[in-house]
Amino acid sequence: MKIAIHPVQGSFSDYWIKYCQANEIPYKIVNCYQNNIIEQLIDCDVLMWHFYHAKAQDYLMAKQLLYAVSSSGKVTFPNFNTSWHFDDKVGQKYLLESIQAPLVPSYVFFNKDEALEWAANARFPKVFKLRGGAGSVNVKLVKNRTHAIKLIKRAFGKGFKHDSLVPALDLFNKFLVGKATLFSVFKGLLRPVKPTLFSKIHGKERGYIYFQDFIADNDHDIRVIVINEKAFAIKRMVRKNDFRASGSGDILYEKELFDDKTLKLSFEMAEKLRMQCVAFDFVYQAETPMVVEISYGFSPVGYGPCPGFWDKDLNWHAGEFDPYGWMVEEVFTDR
Repeated sequence: MKIAIHPVQGSFSDYWIKYCQANEIPYKIVNCYQNNIIEQLIDCDVLMWHFYHAKAQDYLMAKQLLYAVSSSGKVTFPNFNTSWHFDDKVGQKYLLESIQAPLVPSYVFFNKDEALEWAANARFPKVFKLRGGAGSVNVKLVKNRTHAIKLIKRAFGKGFKHDSLVPALDLFNKFLVGKATLFSVFKGLLRPVKPTLFSKIHGKERGYIYFQDFIADNDHDIRVIVINEKAFAIKRMVRKNDFRASGSGDILYEKELFDDKTLKLSFEMAEKLRMQCVAFDFVYQAETPMVVEISYGFSPVGYGPCPGFWDKDLNWHAGEFDPYGWMVEEVFTDR
């Protein structure tokens, strides 16, 4: 079996290539952006591509290419079950409700009058989100009905640009503690005044509005990633004077921070979803875990310090591990 890998520096592909080399697995490098990509894949059985939700070219064609390749009988990573809802919180709402997952109560409207009627009777605060965005981008706390009505009118009027302020501020805070360069901060500060190519192509979000209940008294969230019946986890602290944890960069890793209830739930949902790789983001109401959203993709940078992983029977395996190798192993089981 031969694996085609589209390389993206800093992504899963760096580790896939190393794993294939170390285990003498046949592979070749391909370029998914080229016109003859289907021809490039003729001698391959698998295509692996860690595509990025906010890259202009990926937004235009990544899912379409992967689905086309899988239709020919080849295995893809990510496959359809893993990726169709990626960076689509509205799609995730329907998916998680369909498997009766403990999703944070979520509300989506495609009609302005229905949204306004809901707001007239809803309790606040709520959390407003656009369907796309990671790292707490496009997420706002809606403290009262007046704010909600304003957002609803905008959603069905001029619409919303994708938020660029949160990542810019995150870069500045990381620079202050030595985790980002001054150049990266400068580039981040340009985003609000010079839109990215992705922002230009994507355009404004309009014609729908999406809210979730605000689950109070959480100073962190828990992310559990399940791949090939194994799981690892991180605890992300919220930003200072904020309620958002994703993208904060303030991460804790100790095994004792993660309870069996959350891990067991993660394995159960992963089995129902039949995803090759899934990251669950949890907050807690009292001690009950509730899912905020899911993703197949994540940045490898934040997970290297994880001290071990759990198997599906919740046995702990201490020490270094290779989740990206698990992904390669997973595509073999998909044959």
